[in-house]
Amino acid sequence: MSKVEVNTIEPQCGTTLTVGKCTTSVAVPGNVVKSNALQASDGGNIVSQSGTDITLGASGDTINLASGASQSGFGRTGTVDWQTGDIKTGDFTGATGKGYFVNTTSGEITATLPASPSAGDIVGLKDYALTFDTNSMFIGRNSEPINGGTGTTLEISTEGATIMLVYVDGVKGWVPTQDDASAITAVTPAFVAATGGTPCAGAVVCTDYKTHTFTGPGTLCVSSAGNAYGSNAISYVILAGGGEGGSSNPSNGAGGGGAGGYRESKAPFCSYTAAPPAATGGFAVAATGYPIVVGAGGALQPNAGAANANPGSDSTGFSLTATGGGGAKGDFPYSEPTTVADGGSGGGGGTGSTASRLVAGNGNEPPVSPPQGTPGGDGFYPSTYAGGGGGGATVAGTTSTCGVAGPGGAGATTEITASPVAYGGGAGASITSAGCGGAGGTGGGGAGGNLSGAAASGTVNKGGGGGGGGWPSPSYNRGGGGSGVVIIRYKFQ
Repeated sequence: MSKVEVNTIEPQCGTTLTVGKCTTSVAVPGNVVKSNALQASDGGNIVSQSGTDITLGASGDTINLASGASQSGFGRTGTVDWQTGDIKTGDFTGATGKGYFVNTTSGEITATLPASPSAGDIVGLKDYALTFDTNSMFIGRNSEPINGGTGTTLEISTEGATIMLVYVDGVKGWVPTQDDASAITAVTPAFVAATGGTPCAGAVVCTDYKTHTFTGPGTLCVSSAGNAYGSNAISYVILAGGGEGGSSNPSNGAGGGGAGGYRESKAPFCSYTAAPPAATGGFAVAATGYPIVVGAGGALQPNAGAANANPGSDSTGFSLTATGGGGAKGDFPYSEPTTVADGGSGGGGGTGSTASRLVAGNGNEPPVSPPQGTPGGDGFYPSTYAGGGGGGATVAGTTSTCGVAGPGGAGATTEITASPVAYGGGAGASITSAGCGGAGGTGGGGAGGNLSGAAASGTVNKGGGGGGGGWPSPSYNRGGGGSGVVIIRYKFQ
């Protein structure tokens, strides 16, 4: 290997020094090549330095990254990558560096800005169908201010508007740019305000929420309907009265009363755990009065003297009805119980020589979705006679077997008042032997009676069914149904 050592290399002529020949690579191992400028063979600038500024490319050039390469530290120039294949037709959260075409033809849309942005992040929004003037687009700020504000939402209601938002810092947050920035209107969140029920002004739960509990008839008076950026809908539980337990004689047991119909819906503004049968969406309120009716439980009758148990009464509110629980079937005196056993939840079947006395009542009558209750359990005949349990809000009453009275079905557990509470338990059936009466379902269902004791009534304001009657009469009477309740919850700040 040859080695040439010199102090200086100069061109033979002109000003161009050529190192190596065409197609030859020249390597400088372990050394640094220093230059104030690098140029292409045609004299075009690649890299140049003037003072502390370094310029890549010359005027008119395009700087491209190789396929698969990425860049950092260059910042943004106010442009976004428009998502032409992802037209937004519903609420969404944007990502930095992207522009979105928003189609509000079917209704208002909220675009939420990215969380935890960095300075220079940018999001673009464009009216796709020219319908912002009909159905506005709203901009949710997420975790950072918009134009320095933390208590407002932005509304865009100008047809064809294009909005670019650039994140500046933690003080100003996202700042709208472009000429259409003037189309933005700040919307201050408003919240539902109401009176009525017990206590009259509503009980504050979980800091930002109030509840109103109606244990009897009244009116929810809404003074502020709020808006979609504070709250404008309420959550509710509407529970009807439970059905009365069935009557028995010395030979035959009786069914447990069905729970009152249970209807719940959770508004999107509310943060609590609703019961399994709850609907979503709540009820959008207006500034007006809403009459509330709370159903009574099936009235208690003597164990002897009436074959048909009383059903519970309906509860109503917000144009909705929860149906009273079905009265249970029995066998005293010897006449056929009728369809009063059907209801929000069905009453349990009785016992006796007539087969239809054994058949429990249907739940969710009339049908609603989600279901407001379940059917009762059938009675048992012959041998040791025992009735079927009343249906609960979430679990059907249990069919009795030889020598075992059916327990009532379980109710629905909700945290609408902040702590978990069960409502709408079915009642236990009775048995005409030394055996135990059926247990009442969680949520206020009454226990069934037996030869040693009377049945229990459903719990007041929990819509539980009344237990099936024991014997002898009248000391060991059946139980009456528990009254219903209406509970309202909403975000008030």
